[in-house]
Amino acid sequence: MNVLLIDDEPPARAGLRTLLAAYPEIEVVGEAGTLPAARELLAAGGYEAVFLDIQLRGGTGFDLVPQVRPGAAVVFVTAHDDHALRAFEVNALDYLLKPIKPERLAATLARCGVGRAGGREDAAPRPGRLRPDDTVYVRTDGGARFLELAAITAIRSCENYSELDLVSGERILVRQTLRAWEESLPAPPFARAHRQALINLGRLQRIEDDGGDAPLLHLEGLRSPLRVSRREWAELKARLPRESVAAFRLPP
Repeated sequence: MNVLLIDDEPPARAGLRTLLAAYPEIEVVGEAGTLPAARELLAAGGYEAVFLDIQLRGGTGFDLVPQVRPGAAVVFVTAHDDHALRAFEVNALDYLLKPIKPERLAATLARCGVGRAGGREDAAPRPGRLRPDDTVYVRTDGGARFLELAAITAIRSCENYSELDLVSGERILVRQTLRAWEESLPAPPFARAHRQALINLGRLQRIEDDGGDAPLLHLEGLRSPLRVSRREWAELKARLPRESVAAFRLPP
């Protein structure tokens, strides 16, 4: 695995390089300490992972995320823990807190498919589920941004991408599969409505029985109601909060 190190502190890069030297299957193919140099490295390609410091002179590591080639893993490195760090795990991204501990680095590399003895693994450990009050970091073709989970109304499958409907009415396409979302989102409030969609039950406004096989769900911010599949309806209904069950006349 070819990796890049981007950090404006030479001692920090040297320390990480030393830790990575314990993994013969990893090769550091480039280093940068400034934003212009980092952009040149990222544009050149030839890497599978980037260790990216968050605090950089003249900007942040977030400014560089849109330049990372599609498919490459991004590992954020920071000296400051905060509420957004858990969000990186949603897109199979990770973070390392300075000073970097060898055991924590090993866990990060496992997520990238690298094992100390066996080389690249077929299956890396999955990160844990998020909490309903978490913030997620999502990557789009046009850049990257933070989103509160509570601001997401529905998530629809779009092959290797997914389409997010937000409470604001905005719709965005992100680089993450529906399956990856389902494995990391808290349930409740998120639940599967049908094969191609997840919904946030916390944003449910009304359930409409129009005589179809299953009801229509009206959710905050959604442009049109979403029909739940007959197969998923029984389980979804069981997940509804008691106040919702009392408020809605639910179809059988």
